[in-house]
Amino acid sequence: MTWLRALREVVRSGLTIEEARLEPLLALRTAVGVALVIGPALWLASPAYAASAALGAYSAGAATFQRTWRPRKVIALGAGVGLALGTFLGYLAAGRLATFLPLLAVWAFAAGMAWAVGSTAGIVAATTVGSMLVTVTLPTSIGRALEHAGIIALGGVAQALLILLFPIRRWGAHRDALADALAAVADYARRLRHDPTAPFDPEPLMTARDAAAVTPSQARTRPSVLHGPRGLAERIRPVVAALADPGVGAPPEGPGRDRARELLDAAAEVLDAAARSIRRGTPAEVSPGSTDALCVDEEHEVLEGPARQAAERLVELLGEALEIARCGTPGRTPAPPVPEDAQVLVRPTMFRLVPVVVRAVRRELRRDSPVFRHAVRLAAVATLGYLIAARLPVGHGYWVPITSVMVMRPDFHQTYARAVARLAGTLAGVALATGMVRALGPDAQVFGLLAVVSAGLSFMLNRTGYAYSQCFTAAYVVFLLGMGGQAWEQTVPERVVLTLLGGALAMLAYVVFPAWETPRLPGRLADWLAAEGRYAAAVLRSYAEPTREQHADLRRALLASREARAAWQEAYDRARQEPVRPRGLTSREAEEAQEAIEGFDRAAMLMESHVPRADSRPVPEAERLAEALEADTAQAAVDVREHRNPDWARVEEALHAWEGAAAGDGSPVVRRGAAMQKRALEALATAVSRTPLERDVGSAREEQRVRAAAATEGDGSGSAHRGG
Repeated sequence: MTWLRALREVVRSGLTIEEARLEPLLALRTAVGVALVIGPALWLASPAYAASAALGAYSAGAATFQRTWRPRKVIALGAGVGLALGTFLGYLAAGRLATFLPLLAVWAFAAGMAWAVGSTAGIVAATTVGSMLVTVTLPTSIGRALEHAGIIALGGVAQALLILLFPIRRWGAHRDALADALAAVADYARRLRHDPTAPFDPEPLMTARDAAAVTPSQARTRPSVLHGPRGLAERIRPVVAALADPGVGAPPEGPGRDRARELLDAAAEVLDAAARSIRRGTPAEVSPGSTDALCVDEEHEVLEGPARQAAERLVELLGEALEIARCGTPGRTPAPPVPEDAQVLVRPTMFRLVPVVVRAVRRELRRDSPVFRHAVRLAAVATLGYLIAARLPVGHGYWVPITSVMVMRPDFHQTYARAVARLAGTLAGVALATGMVRALGPDAQVFGLLAVVSAGLSFMLNRTGYAYSQCFTAAYVVFLLGMGGQAWEQTVPERVVLTLLGGALAMLAYVVFPAWETPRLPGRLADWLAAEGRYAAAVLRSYAEPTREQHADLRRALLASREARAAWQEAYDRARQEPVRPRGLTSREAEEAQEAIEGFDRAAMLMESHVPRADSRPVPEAERLAEALEADTAQAAVDVREHRNPDWARVEEALHAWEGAAAGDGSPVVRRGAAMQKRALEALATAVSRTPLERDVGSAREEQRVRAAAATEGDGSGSAHRGG
């Protein structure tokens, strides 16, 4: 992608209105938290204290709108404490550049490394850098600094208390995640009616699994309906795929295909009903036609063989989904059946999270890590922006580094899009608030009220687009400055210029020290391929030795393959938006390779749907194929990284040996699935293999580099000899 096209995409993305469900009650509660600290501070203290209280309450409230599965009150408290600590330390070091700049650089670097834990931690940590920058304008003693820090922390406490006293849609995010997983499988079943090889994006299932991990305190209050349906969605997905596939399921045409479409349609309706029941907490109705379609007639059923087995398994699983749909009220919802060996996903508490955070940060402390490079950029831009602002003949120069810190993200597209969105939102918000300030005149109480209203609108539009939320954030700041007695003629124009300068500085920093994903695509693809090979081998070993231990290994391999796929997809999406030439893997090669590995994964999923039970007859021939698949995919991953052509000699040899074995026809599903995997691997080799011409050109370039290096070495040695 060229720079011009990338910038056009940045502007479009930054100003796009995202479709999101508004949550006015949550925004109202958070705005009330801001009002509860501004009002008493104005009445009992001064506008300066009110501004500090507003900073803590607003930032802590904004943190609770981030995507997280931890209790919101804990997030609010953590944000308030972080803001208070940054404020106090910033004041202690303020006054001399020799002390403040090192502290700012270290704090900003730590805030950037917080992205190793997750986006929520990174965003909240960035706000603490902003609070540290604002503190340099507080002309107070150490005692006053403690007072301001305490008031800022009080803002976070106020938000946490409101969340505790007035819970709105408790477990709502967890319900939505689980309902989205069921709805995704329902949509998959519906698409399989028309396209038997339709792809499936496992992201909703991964999100539901992440939401299912709870702390010990959450586990005591979690609704029973959130316990089992995620596993139900996981089990239904491969079964509907196996039923629809013409190779291992229903025939391509005829009564069998019609019956498969009927079952898929019924499955989609039942899963949608279960999703509605979980999302709303109310029973959902299923049409009698869908219920009748789930009756398998022993005598007149047209499906046979593996398709019949898949249909019976699907009907059994949908029976559990029907119970969920019909008993959706919290009091009546029975706990879905959970396997005996199933383990509760435990999320560490805040104190036990410390070693987890340390390990995550340590993994990212390397030069090629996007998180590490983001932390370096953040530290450099924060200190440089503060130095530049200190030299400018304007007040409130801290808006330059604050803008840079708040718009910067670990990837190119988000950083540039947020810079554009922040500038556009700031211009609109400043214009709106300025007109109101001029019309109303100086009145601290009125400006405080308008600041609360602006905060509420900013919270409500938080998920519709950064530009639109930032519009009311800018208005909120203007009203706070007016409340503190600052003249708008001195603050508003300056803030527009400083915001523009800060955004430009953030964008320039990414150009100087980027973290492009495009060169990393071969490595991400190799990791995904190796993970898929281990997953496919685990499926085959479940046929060779159907035991509980093998099924547990299969589950772990499946989760690892999904994580590798998600890492590849994230890198691929970012790379397509970067103004960088492909290196080692063109866009077309990446797309074809992705389709091939998705086909390989789909074949493994089809085999997984018919994995025998623990007491079934083993298929010993599958073990040799499993070893060959795992070995060949591991070697192919190395070949992809080093731009060599992959080879599948072991897989071909194992398949030939299986075809010649007398007992090799014991499981037709695994045989057909193995053949599908072989075709997918061949398609992958075709996608990433280099042609003879490319190999010749590469060899010629390598020879030129060797000759140039030798000539340089010879000139250097000769010069040294002559000089000696």
